[in-house]
Amino acid sequence: MRQPPYKNNMILWTLLFLCMAIPAKATLTNVSTFKKNSVHHISFPGLQLAAADSSSFIIPFSRAGNLLLIKARADDQEGNFILDTGCPGLVLNITYFRNYPVTADPESESRGMAGAETAEHIEVKDFRMGGIQEHRLKAQLANLGNIENSKGVKVLGLVGMQFLTNCELIIDFQKNLMYFHVMGRKGLTYKNALLKDTAAYHTLPFEITDNRMIVKTTMAGKKLRFVIDCAAETNILDSRLPNKIFETLSITGRVSLVGVGNKKVEAVTGSLASFNIGNQNIKDMPVLVTNLEKTCFAYGGCVDGVLGLDNLSLQRIGFNFTTLKMYIWK
Repeated sequence: MRQPPYKNNMILWTLLFLCMAIPAKATLTNVSTFKKNSVHHISFPGLQLAAADSSSFIIPFSRAGNLLLIKARADDQEGNFILDTGCPGLVLNITYFRNYPVTADPESESRGMAGAETAEHIEVKDFRMGGIQEHRLKAQLANLGNIENSKGVKVLGLVGMQFLTNCELIIDFQKNLMYFHVMGRKGLTYKNALLKDTAAYHTLPFEITDNRMIVKTTMAGKKLRFVIDCAAETNILDSRLPNKIFETLSITGRVSLVGVGNKKVEAVTGSLASFNIGNQNIKDMPVLVTNLEKTCFAYGGCVDGVLGLDNLSLQRIGFNFTTLKMYIWK
């Protein structure tokens, strides 16, 4: 398995948890369209298709470390956006969108384990990503300069779970392609050709809590809940878990993490001898261990850790947000 760039972990925490807003309210009323030969009109929340059929499109991606970069356009700004399933909606880099009228929402906070700050929002008139087009879209502002400096690439923002509702997404790491399929009224009978060989992948159920993907597993007899975050450059365990869970952890060092407001905290780095998720067994899984107390969701309680995609599959990984199933290629 690929090893995470621990030297960049001071940047990691900002990306993982700047999106943990409370409360996570899906109150969007945008009008969106998906294009493939014809136009399908969609309304929020939930990307409900009004057309009778479905839409498919492919978006190429590049990588900056383990971050997945896709091209998108927000008004007159076009460039790299990070696909981030740990984020509820759209986050824009304040460096490039500082001239927009800002609305501070006291009921919505960016939370990290170092504390919380009131989130600031703007409205984007037009947003386009692949076959997706949205109008009058609410976006959160954040300073992503640390990520840009660490990766040496310009990043306009983060694209989160809002854009995946009622979609199936398959990420092909070998071809650097993302296959999107938006479910219409006939979408439940749709099956991507990549899923025909059922022996090639495992299927694992997941839940959606406060617009985040949650999977369940068991470690040392304790049931645990993990966020699946494709923008996580390594995996994270809550330091408050029972000591028995850490008996197979080999500690390799310590790092500094940047939280909300550039506050720094320490974390332990290490490797778990074995980790099971569904039928998948991961050997020597790299992890960070730190306190996740202040990253709890508004209504869904706390999670026990974060799982990135890097250790789940080297070939492909897929998510069906209608059937709530995850596909992990062997």
